[in-house]
Amino acid sequence: MTEARDPAEGTERLQEQDRKRLGDTRIATDEQGPGGREGASPPGSAVLMEPDFSALATSAALACKAPIALVSVMGAGDRRLTGRAGAGAEDLDEQALSFFPCTVQDRELLEVPDACGDARFHDDPAVTGEPGVRFYAGVPMIGRSGNVLGVFCVMDHRPRHLSDDQRRILRSLAASATALLKTYRYARQSDHIIYGLQEVQDLKDQFLRTVNHELRTPLTSIRGYLQLVREGGLDEATEHRFLQVIERNSEHILKMIDELLLMSSLNARTAVFTPERVDLVAVVRRVVGDAAAAAESRGHTLRLEAPPSMTAWADARRLQHALDHLLDNAIKYTPDGGMIEVAVTADPARRIRIRDTGIGIAPGEVERIFEDFYRSPQAEEVTGGTGMGLPLVDKIIQLHGGSVRIDSEPGKGTSVRVTLPVPPSDPSPD
Repeated sequence: MTEARDPAEGTERLQEQDRKRLGDTRIATDEQGPGGREGASPPGSAVLMEPDFSALATSAALACKAPIALVSVMGAGDRRLTGRAGAGAEDLDEQALSFFPCTVQDRELLEVPDACGDARFHDDPAVTGEPGVRFYAGVPMIGRSGNVLGVFCVMDHRPRHLSDDQRRILRSLAASATALLKTYRYARQSDHIIYGLQEVQDLKDQFLRTVNHELRTPLTSIRGYLQLVREGGLDEATEHRFLQVIERNSEHILKMIDELLLMSSLNARTAVFTPERVDLVAVVRRVVGDAAAAAESRGHTLRLEAPPSMTAWADARRLQHALDHLLDNAIKYTPDGGMIEVAVTADPARRIRIRDTGIGIAPGEVERIFEDFYRSPQAEEVTGGTGMGLPLVDKIIQLHGGSVRIDSEPGKGTSVRVTLPVPPSDPSPD
């Protein structure tokens, strides 16, 4: 039988073994604060403060005069020992878990005076082998909602019983561990919130830099050309060309301001929205027609496949705005000489699919491209922009009660599918 040892012995060695078992996951310390954070870090990097749970386990071992104590927290699909005391605890990483299901099931203190004489545990590896468990007492850690969060237990190498005072202390320490666990989980949620706020701030900063560039560039151009026109001495053709540049840059600025105002009204749910029965195919044909010149200038083949007509319930102006953005993206992010296909179908929901042979979108970026002002690294490499296009598309289609789905593969292209609900039936005549 294993000789009983002081419960504090080996704790430092066990903590080092935990670090190795958890890989590179950092064990937090008191100096790092309740979340174990040393500044902002992405969700998933913080872990429970194992030394604090080990301190509670050591207190339980001393109070109950037991050589081994464990705090085991329920994980996703398994249990992870997050607090230990005693030199024999390293042998219980997997074996001791057979005691826990009964503790969880009973939902109260489970005391096993002699595991060798208990049919439930007499052949357990932790009993028949190292560390030679004969006595077990465990308390379930129950949260406010009634869920079992973990198990707090002590073990001994000899048959025995706890005194009434020791049982009260074990229950009290289990309650403390439960409260501590809740505190850490709240701290972890705070980390997620703080990280999310930092991402929002980063997007805001990126947007301000982008808008500054997108406004400053055309304004600088307008100012320069106006100065040349004001100085005079230009022939009529040159002056006309300069005025065209000024007009084009002015339209660019006005369009950006309109997009900003639309984004704001859509977010505030104050955007004007007047749906009615429209010919969806006619709307899509206008979008394709408007984009034909831009596609031709890049050598793209632009194809439309659609029935003669199809009724949809939509705000034609808003819907065309969204589809304009999608087709413009397909043209911009497809290398010269590419293929862009537009199809309109019904099954019975109305669907518009725009498929291109462009640069594609990385899998990790697809989930973010509908975030306000976000631009993927691939898009940044190709051309400038404000990051408002796809978020506007998503908001407009949601306003219609529809959805947008994007399937993409880097280097092979992107397929965007817009789905609109079936139009409401005409009211029956009285």
